[in-house]
Order: sequence, then structure tokens, then C-alpha cells
Amino acid sequence: MTWIDRLRNLMGETPAAPQRLTLPLFPLGSVLFPGGILSLKVFEQRYLDMSADCLRRKTPFGICLIASGQEVGTTATPYPIGTVAHVIDADMQQLGILLLKVRGGQRFRIIESNVQPDGLLRGTVEVIGEPEEKLVPDAQHGLVPLLEKVVSDLGPEKMPGPYNFNDATWVGYRLAEILPVKALAKQKLLELDDPVSRLEIIHAYLAQRQLVK
Repeated sequence: MTWIDRLRNLMGETPAAPQRLTLPLFPLGSVLFPGGILSLKVFEQRYLDMSADCLRRKTPFGICLIASGQEVGTTATPYPIGTVAHVIDADMQQLGILLLKVRGGQRFRIIESNVQPDGLLRGTVEVIGEPEEKLVPDAQHGLVPLLEKVVSDLGPEKMPGPYNFNDATWVGYRLAEILPVKALAKQKLLELDDPVSRLEIIHAYLAQRQLVK
């Protein structure tokens, strides 16, 4: 229980229940971070149908890293923490292949899931709230100019705004998504609730490679 929860209890206030959503889930070999951009090539019928439904109803789906199984074929088992994906662009230049660009929304935790007759995984998820904005600590502030250079090099198409180089959460997510590490390591960074802990891990990794001081 956090100090604010204790304060609410003392004042007789009941903390708001976490928001729950029902989402189609897309297990992938990649990790989507809140605020991040991910390009997808969709060709399996279950995901084509899912995408068409989301585009028609203007609703999101969930992206999770695969814990076991493959992206194609039998429904894979995902890690329980994922990210809501909002479609920002869709194009079908070749029949049967849909190119999607999605942007990460809030993180979520899978409460329960089931496989539909067409093989699509659908889940009830609980939204994970992000902490209030926290400044990047002095000890990890060397990450900021590095990220500023990366953002400048990549450009707004690959790393669009709004930018918040002062916020430890935003800086941590942006660096985590571009680190040259395995997807499982990125998943562990996604799962962390403390943005400073995320920055400490990233800083240690980059300092070992003499990319930051």
C-alpha cells in the first residue's frame, strides 16, 4: 500500500478500482512501450479480421511478448504484461497483407484470456497506471542528451512527439525501446513500475559500453 492509499484510508476514501478492458490480444516477438511506435505486417486471417474490426470500430488491441509458441500458427502464450495498441495508420498495398502502424497506450495486466474458434486470443485486462511525472535524477541525467541525439537522428516519423525529456518515465520508455537487447530484457523493463529503477538499469547497461558517464 502506498502512502497516498494510506492517506485515503485515513480520510475514508476508497481508492478507485483499476480499469478493466476486454481486448483482442496479439502475441508478438516484439515489445511495444507506452508512447512508442511499432510497424506490423498482418497476413494471418485471424489478425486481418481483428484489424478490420478495430479499424471499423476505432478500438485498440493488446500487444504482448510471446512467452511460448510462435507468431504464426497455433495461438502463442503471451507474457501477462502488455501494452494497448492504437492503430494510427493502415495500408494494404498487396492483397492479403495489411501494413499497420500502431502507437502504444497504457500498460495492462492480463486477468484472464481465452482462444476464440478462429484462433484469436481475447483477454480481460487490467490497466496499469503510470506514476506521476518524476524528474530524471542527476545520477542518470547523462541519458538525456543521448536520447536527444537519438530523437534528432531518427526524426519525428520514427519517434514522434510529444517529447518530455524531463520525465523519467518517458525517457526510460524511449531508451528501452531502442536498446540493442533481447526482447525478454525489454519485457522486464516494460514490467517495472518504478521509472527510476528502469533508468538505473539502462544507465548501467550504457555506462558499461561507455556510451554515457
